[in-house]
Amino acid sequence: MKQLLKIIEAIRPTFDEGGKLGILKPVFGALEHFFFAPSDTTIGAPHIRDPLDLKRFMSMVIISVVPCAFAAFYFFGWRFLAMVIVSYASGLAVEALFAMVRKEGINEGFFVTGILFPLILPPGTPLWMVGLGVAFGVFIGKELFGGTGRNVFNPALVGRCFLALAYPKAMSASYMKPSHDLLGCLLFKWLPPGTGVDAVTVATPLSVAKGGEYCSLSHLLFGSVSGSAGETSAILIILGGVFLLLTRVANWRTVVSILGSFLLLAGILHHGQPERFGPIMWHLCAGGLLFGTFFMATDPVTGPTTNSGKWLYGIIIGSVTVLIRNFTGYVEGVTFAILLGNITAPILDEIVFKVRLRRLASEE
Repeated sequence: MKQLLKIIEAIRPTFDEGGKLGILKPVFGALEHFFFAPSDTTIGAPHIRDPLDLKRFMSMVIISVVPCAFAAFYFFGWRFLAMVIVSYASGLAVEALFAMVRKEGINEGFFVTGILFPLILPPGTPLWMVGLGVAFGVFIGKELFGGTGRNVFNPALVGRCFLALAYPKAMSASYMKPSHDLLGCLLFKWLPPGTGVDAVTVATPLSVAKGGEYCSLSHLLFGSVSGSAGETSAILIILGGVFLLLTRVANWRTVVSILGSFLLLAGILHHGQPERFGPIMWHLCAGGLLFGTFFMATDPVTGPTTNSGKWLYGIIIGSVTVLIRNFTGYVEGVTFAILLGNITAPILDEIVFKVRLRRLASEE
């Protein structure tokens, strides 16, 4: 590392303002801060106590999704790795462009978006759609609002929503049958969907459930079902989610309120009409509910900042997910529910603040 530090110090003048490659200073700064803590400190949040606060936060999220990423690689093969590479390449290009225009550094936030985005896509999604979707999500969902820390919506979900609405047929045809062999797809050739035995397009469990058929709960727990790349194994998602809760990167209030409201409303519907509405635990493990709860809804930038707001925020997301799944033409509602929650987050905080101020005023 000392040798690397010497190399960085030697080439730094080339990337400083006025240097030959001064326009690439944000890119150089991003690479430098990837290996070392920044040498300068800020006078305000979020680095007021520790220059590694933001980097540590992002690192914990990336570590937490490693089990889901490995499962996607195991069940769907090398194609998932290609999706990750395209996601990072396309998204970082947009980030770097805006950083150079604004003369700012590239924020570590995209390293989280870059891995989360392919995990919420069907594993057979064409690579050009992966690149287009993540670029759209970063550009529209984050950069137009001023970059990391100012965005209203989760950029990965914005990109996912864009692809679902713009290319519904291509997205629905990109769900692949997972491998059930001992070594998964690790030794299989990479085949695009529909061109070979190992890349058969199949319906997701939620799609089949619309007709009243439910796959085994054990398949949902271990991940041997079709679905978005990182959303198939409930056990691995919970494992990563618990890690986020223990490290306090994710707030438990958001998680409990989403899952609690979902279970309550889904339980009422199932109890009232069990032949129409599926089992509670099955719906809890199916689709992207758990993944969205732990890794998307807990985003501190797009969610409420107050504890009371987090409870209301979670109730909205959990309830809307149940309603979309059971009363609309969409088989999955987590993406739309979380984006709706993102919209209401600032309003919820404002309501909480006003209620508290009124209480303080009345006590005086």
